[in-house]
Amino acid sequence: MSLSTDKLRQLETNRAQARLGGGQRRIDAQHAKGKLTARERIALLVDKNSFQELDPYLTHRATDFGMAERHAPGDAVVTGWGKISGRPVCVHAQDFTVFGGSFSEAQALKVARVMDLALQSGHPVIGLNDSVGARIQEGVYSLAGYGDLFWHNTQASGVVPQISVMLGPCAGGSVYSPGLTDFVIMTRDLSHMFITGPDVIRTVTGEEVDFDTLGGAMAHAAQSGVAHFVADDENHALAITRQLLSYLPSNNQEAPPYLPPTGDPPRLNDDLDQPYDARELVACVFDSDTFFEVHRHFAGSVIVGFARLDGYVIGVVASQPVVADGALGVDAADKIARFVRFCDAFNLPLVTLADSPGFTTGQSQTRRGLVRHATRSAFAYAEATVPRLAVFTRRVPGAIYAALGRPGRAADLSFAWPSAQFEAAQNVFEAAKAGLINDVIKPGETRSRLIAALEVLRHTKTPLPLRKHGNMPM
Repeated sequence: MSLSTDKLRQLETNRAQARLGGGQRRIDAQHAKGKLTARERIALLVDKNSFQELDPYLTHRATDFGMAERHAPGDAVVTGWGKISGRPVCVHAQDFTVFGGSFSEAQALKVARVMDLALQSGHPVIGLNDSVGARIQEGVYSLAGYGDLFWHNTQASGVVPQISVMLGPCAGGSVYSPGLTDFVIMTRDLSHMFITGPDVIRTVTGEEVDFDTLGGAMAHAAQSGVAHFVADDENHALAITRQLLSYLPSNNQEAPPYLPPTGDPPRLNDDLDQPYDARELVACVFDSDTFFEVHRHFAGSVIVGFARLDGYVIGVVASQPVVADGALGVDAADKIARFVRFCDAFNLPLVTLADSPGFTTGQSQTRRGLVRHATRSAFAYAEATVPRLAVFTRRVPGAIYAALGRPGRAADLSFAWPSAQFEAAQNVFEAAKAGLINDVIKPGETRSRLIAALEVLRHTKTPLPLRKHGNMPM
């Protein structure tokens, strides 16, 4: 039995129409703005010829405001799965050429289906966002779709990694879904995120503000902390996404990908006892050229990111003495807590390199809720069940020690350099005698001692008390 030529031709015609999205004129308009189409973005993101599309012909059912006569195959989003470096990923990419990528009931259904597939199969979810917001012609149906999307983001949280790549505008309800995901990558000059735009703000408050100042990439990377990475253009944003995934497991039941180390990092100077750049310290401790920083522009007195230690992926938290002397404020505490909880959810051991005068004092930080925010980082470390290693390099005030590196509580094993000064015991050897640390080590021994400690802790199983979940201070 064979299909008729007419039916095969109809299939090819339908496929070609779906690939055109909103039509060639709108594709040309997208390109004129320096932006790619949804399918072009997916092709750049995933391995060549690996993408398998889902629901390419699904359309909306709206009839009001002339929508009955306006249809495009696939509505305003392209969904499916592909591979990145041979590993399966699920993808949904908003198509700005169709109704401006506006979020509709049909789009919600398509995204929900691909997220269900990700949860069932244990694959990361990547959202490529470029949308004017809710499709107002659909009214409550579009809003109900948002509710379904937020529910799916929440169900996937801590189960599979979720990455949002912002490649255009994102306003109103559209900002909440990316805000619920693990990582947000924004594109400089092209992407914006805000709940209400400059025109509404001008009308309501009288405040004059432009798009970039209100919700541009650097505003969210350096001030609000919403954006974890800033890309120079679309190609860079997709390259960051691929690099980020190389450090992450596909789901919370898997180990992160292992890569054999190549070459030895520079050796640490054993008499290092002066202020230093934490990035230089990290470069000497972890495998060469493997540190991948997260939230680089936000709360600079602490750096966080992924690295490899003898080939194994590690979450790194390090005080940065060259910024605000390494003092931790509200934003730094949140940055630490968020990162530690992600690492714990996805089986990434933690290494903390601590050198800080403590938490920032002053009226401004206190009124912003420093007590509440500071306890988040302590909560995150105490709650974590992955291997936790701490190295105290110089200054160790009581609050930092208790929150980030106390053996058996905030860390499984804690080490200190001879230069470390403990508030409670002053001299590092007095701290060792009191059991505040497990050993005193030379700076040059840091890498080898951490490798050995990770080896013995790698398969540690930590029993948890019976409870629904803890109540982190928010």
